[in-house]
Amino acid sequence: MHMTVEEALSVYPLSEGRLVAGAAGKGRIVKSVNVMDAPDIWDWIKEGEMLLTTGYLIKDDPEGGAGLLRQLDRRGSSGLGIKPGRFWPEIPAELIAAADELGFPLIELPYAYTFSDQMNGLYRAEMQRSTNALQAALEKQKQLLRFAMQSDPIRHLLDEIAGVVGYPLAVVDRSGEMIYNSSRAEAAELLQGWPWTAGRHPWTKGAGWHCYRIPLEADGGAGADIQGFACFVTEEPFFTTLEESLFRQAAELIAYQLEARHAAAGSAARSYEALVRSYLEGGIAASELAAHSGAAGAAAMAGAYVPVLTDAGSAPDEAGWEARLERARLEYARHPELGRSGALHVRLQEGLLSLFPEPAAGSGLEAGLAACAASLRKASGGAARIVVGSRRTGEAALAGAWAELREALRTARRWGVAEAVIPARRMELAALFEDVPGSRIAAYCDRVLEGLLRKEPEYSQEMLRTLEVYLEQDGQLAETAKKLYIHRNTASYRLERISELLGVDLKKTDDLLRLKLAFQLRGMAARAVDPAPAAPAAKSGVRAPAAPASKAVDPAPAAPAAKSGVRAHAAPASKAVDPALAAPAAKSGVRAHAAPASKAVDPVPAAVRSASRK
Repeated sequence: MHMTVEEALSVYPLSEGRLVAGAAGKGRIVKSVNVMDAPDIWDWIKEGEMLLTTGYLIKDDPEGGAGLLRQLDRRGSSGLGIKPGRFWPEIPAELIAAADELGFPLIELPYAYTFSDQMNGLYRAEMQRSTNALQAALEKQKQLLRFAMQSDPIRHLLDEIAGVVGYPLAVVDRSGEMIYNSSRAEAAELLQGWPWTAGRHPWTKGAGWHCYRIPLEADGGAGADIQGFACFVTEEPFFTTLEESLFRQAAELIAYQLEARHAAAGSAARSYEALVRSYLEGGIAASELAAHSGAAGAAAMAGAYVPVLTDAGSAPDEAGWEARLERARLEYARHPELGRSGALHVRLQEGLLSLFPEPAAGSGLEAGLAACAASLRKASGGAARIVVGSRRTGEAALAGAWAELREALRTARRWGVAEAVIPARRMELAALFEDVPGSRIAAYCDRVLEGLLRKEPEYSQEMLRTLEVYLEQDGQLAETAKKLYIHRNTASYRLERISELLGVDLKKTDDLLRLKLAFQLRGMAARAVDPAPAAPAAKSGVRAPAAPASKAVDPAPAAPAAKSGVRAHAAPASKAVDPALAAPAAKSGVRAHAAPASKAVDPVPAAVRSASRK
């Protein structure tokens, strides 16, 4: 049973009675009806239950009857019907006052009808109501089935579905965009708490309305790919079980239609993706690619765009590699901002190439990529990288963008860059010095920073850190002090002392450039690795996973130790080193020592490496 007290009072023969008090509660829901025949009835009362009584148990204690109303109200009872005439000529004033105070419906039952007459009348009415609802639901299901066979525009289809279910409808796609809304609630209100998780907290509450949302799951509710959510809006804080069932059928229909449309769009996009792949592999010219500018997916290159290359990490086989690229594409598609940017995604041997158009990507591109990279790294065990290229325009610029991304990714692997999101421009310097021997890089760092390196290690490290932060903050003294958690005067004193020890002027661009270069080269040399070559690409054009590179090292020798005063260490026999390494160490008068077998040779002096780690 599910009707309000007001509706119950319209059902014969209860309609012959009257509501004598508690009119404020006539909207309470009656879920069942029972007869009160025990003094401790409140211990057995159920929420929504209406009680009928002759008043025998409270006939001599009207004040106790008022207490009974309070107990019933606390237990969630929907109302109390009293049949006067046998023990009370009329309902006592104490009960009426208590019922009005509580807003608890108090009904004077008609004397001429038994309790069973009134209960049967309510249950018959509920049965008729349920039968009518089932017939209406069956008719609505037939209409929904007819809609499933149509290919009308999606908005017209959603208008029809909203009309059939009888409630306002809103549909949100998987990127968080409101693609349809027939309710009076604003999209921003309906989308509160986005992104949503299927199966948790399906209700959203607003000013005078409630929204019940159902995930739009592809593949018949398998849950593998959620297309979005259907939101059914009502002024009441509940729906009946029958209505919820109807809503779920409507949601399945909407999911089916969205999936069909996405599949059609995806097929067209994949055709254009194949053209882009062919262009980047030299199969077609830029003019031929531009001739398909009206194809699905081509809009990403209609104006300016930002190219992005996602390395999803290695996989044991081609199927695993494909799955990782698809995971990356879905991460972008499901992101609240990146998902509706209109980006084009192309799977290539090196990874997933994504073109994010401007200004659709907007200022949120960096934050969005960082969020997706964190998720991808979690899934791949920390191996994923995202390289962000320079802003480009048009199809003709795509080849240059692709070359930039590939080179940046290769260099990032070569130098062991740990960041998840890497601007390609940051790799330009590393690529420039890639063929310079490690000994020359270390010697340059030694020479530029010699004035600090020859000091006591603790003092040297503190000064090196201060200078490094100063350069990172683009010469801003206040920001340097803030970053180091020291007073501005302390930072100023340290920088003056650094200028004296290094013989530089920190206000001159040339000196700042030399110092900046020394720190960047030192950091890159400390991380340098020599990755193993990638396995041959699969015939399908998708890259086979690369072999592990964790044990490979740069055979470049360590820097001469004579000038820096830092003792040189010989590498173990199992590692490749420069045979000239021992000679400079001998000149310094310091005996060379063998490094532990488990350590790889670092081309940067020990003091420099220690300072960089601090």
